[in-house]
Amino acid sequence: MMDAFVVGATGLVGREVVATLCAQGLKTVAHVRADSPRLAEWQGRFGALGAQVAALPFESGAFTDALASHRPRLVFSLLGTTRKRMAQEGGDYQSIDFGLTRLLIDAVAVAGIARIHSDFRFVYLSSIGVKPGTRNAYLKARADAEAHLQTSGLPYTVARPSIILGERDEPRAGEAVAGAVAGGVLGLLGALGARTLRDRYTSTTAPILGAALVRCALDPQARNRILDGAALRIG
Repeated sequence: MMDAFVVGATGLVGREVVATLCAQGLKTVAHVRADSPRLAEWQGRFGALGAQVAALPFESGAFTDALASHRPRLVFSLLGTTRKRMAQEGGDYQSIDFGLTRLLIDAVAVAGIARIHSDFRFVYLSSIGVKPGTRNAYLKARADAEAHLQTSGLPYTVARPSIILGERDEPRAGEAVAGAVAGGVLGLLGALGARTLRDRYTSTTAPILGAALVRCALDPQARNRILDGAALRIG
């Protein structure tokens, strides 16, 4: 039986989550798209860590069958897209960030694995700034995913980090600049006494966030909670 199933494993945070899980001795399945041109590379990279690779298409039946077979007690949903990728491959935030997350949530529910493990947890990587009624397309997709998860009946932990820094396959120069500028502003706010605001919006790194997601997934106190700020910067 597998302990963890990571969807979005090839992303910046996903890679760190897989590495952290394996380092802690949890049996881990890393999902890679069946049609990924880098499938062999990911099989090698994740295999070297001790993880198993599940090469699956984004189809509800394929995920339901895989989850029913592996029966993980932790499922991580770390999915997301970028404007560049949408321009190249089509789709939008609603169909990808929300649609694929909804597919995974529903597959977990149909597979019935939450009834097998009393400590089951669905961990969803959302974003700071999510709120009902937002008009921002990216944040709306995240808000819809959070809402679907909360009404699914699955035990969950939702993470809302601020800017995530690290070396991505698709560089985002704006993130480093924004992180530096925000860091200076937030440091000043903290010095002036606005520590809660500073702690909530301070950027983090992929290794720190990945470790925090695993820690929160295993923490009974994080069950059915939405976490942001300092809680997601403790490795």
